[in-house]
Amino acid sequence: MGISRSGRFKKKPTGGRRAKAKKKRAYERARAPSQTKLGGRRVRLVRARGGGFKLRALRLNHGNFAWRSEQSTRKTRIVDVLYHAANNEHVRTKTLTKSGIVQIDATPFKQWYRNHYNVDLSKGTREKLPEDAKKYSKLQINQFRRRQAKQALPENIEAQFKSGRLLAALSSKPGQVGRADGYILEGDELEFYQKKIAARHKK
Repeated sequence: MGISRSGRFKKKPTGGRRAKAKKKRAYERARAPSQTKLGGRRVRLVRARGGGFKLRALRLNHGNFAWRSEQSTRKTRIVDVLYHAANNEHVRTKTLTKSGIVQIDATPFKQWYRNHYNVDLSKGTREKLPEDAKKYSKLQINQFRRRQAKQALPENIEAQFKSGRLLAALSSKPGQVGRADGYILEGDELEFYQKKIAARHKK
């Protein structure tokens, strides 16, 4: 039957072998890891116990990523795998798993920021666009001004927009749900992983 998830085959804490009370069962069966790679979308259906189905992603290159502080979620392209706490091989082989740190395309978030704040981030600096009376109504212009007054974009995120790439963490399990969704790194978490990635590149 192959891989099993039952603890029956483990040894005792003392090192002794356990007595076999029963044989393997189908409901204890485990499957090989999906090892989802970075590439064009390829997803397979896997029948689960009870007749349900799991989506086993073999290749993915897009996902929905949330910008939590701005309460905005956009579908964007996954460019690269930069860091994984569990295994460095995941970085070398571009394997997508939960909690992996990836680089995503910033274009959808630039467009959203421009439409929401009337501010262009393409040059890596906040450049307020002219409030064209022909293009926008008075209501929209007042909305932009209110939003710009409360706008606070951290420098480390602003610098990433200049390169057109953002650091993000995967929060879904591609081998279980067939999707690579996550969130953009911010604050202390972003600084932590930037240091980790920089240290890895020095080696």
